[in-house]
Amino acid sequence: MPTYDIHAVHQRILQLLVAFDKVCREHQLRYYLWAGTMLGSIRHKGFIPWDDDADIAMPRPDYEQLIAHASEWLPEPLEFICSETNEAYPGTFGKLCDTSTTIIERLHYHFVSGIYVDVFPIDGVPANPILRRWQFMRYEFYKRVLYLTHRDPFKHGHGPSSYLPRLCRRLFTVRSVTQSIRGILTRYDYDRCRFVADYDDGLRGTMPKQTIGAPTPCSFEGCELMGVEQAYRYLTHKYGDYMVIPPQSEQRQHGFQYVDLEHSYKDYAEK
Repeated sequence: MPTYDIHAVHQRILQLLVAFDKVCREHQLRYYLWAGTMLGSIRHKGFIPWDDDADIAMPRPDYEQLIAHASEWLPEPLEFICSETNEAYPGTFGKLCDTSTTIIERLHYHFVSGIYVDVFPIDGVPANPILRRWQFMRYEFYKRVLYLTHRDPFKHGHGPSSYLPRLCRRLFTVRSVTQSIRGILTRYDYDRCRFVADYDDGLRGTMPKQTIGAPTPCSFEGCELMGVEQAYRYLTHKYGDYMVIPPQSEQRQHGFQYVDLEHSYKDYAEK
């Protein structure tokens, strides 16, 4: 069980979502509530009660616009973090962060941020099943290498478990791995592809682009945000019978190592 107030976390995340929605409307950026957040919108009209984060996704062209203009478009205390602009960031997708707060997600990462919303790029996927499988195999390989290059190699001690992370650090740099991942994700143009995916969702996450369609208004905690157009098809593809509440043993949380809703992670990092 988390040691932090999940309802207070929800309120800060909702503020992020509402502020981001406003920025996207002002600058004609497409975005969608995604994964468990889209599920929460349909099944709970808001947050899944036990979930302690939120997910959104953006077509690659809009995601690139966000990277280019985040510093000028996002109001304080919002910040967009991604590997393209911050080499210390260990993810393959971006995070919309509240810089007035602090979260430590994993102790074996030397990376601290604020309360966040995950922002996934939606990229093109080849129609050929062999090329598609090769795409995802390469992505999963470099994603694993990126994790190992960022991870404390001595997380599990100085024995054999440290050998692979240390080898990855010898063979790869963080910059070379992130560049390889970016090359894979942008290889197939989003606008020209019939099939798309959030690559972090794996091969099974591939779907026809018409499934997500145009951003469509949906209710989330009493606010109007944007979701996928064919919500039933998207959620069935991802979760099966998505209206069934899973048993408590399957209700997953991040279980953050440290949460502070009153102080900036930048002050924490300096200390």
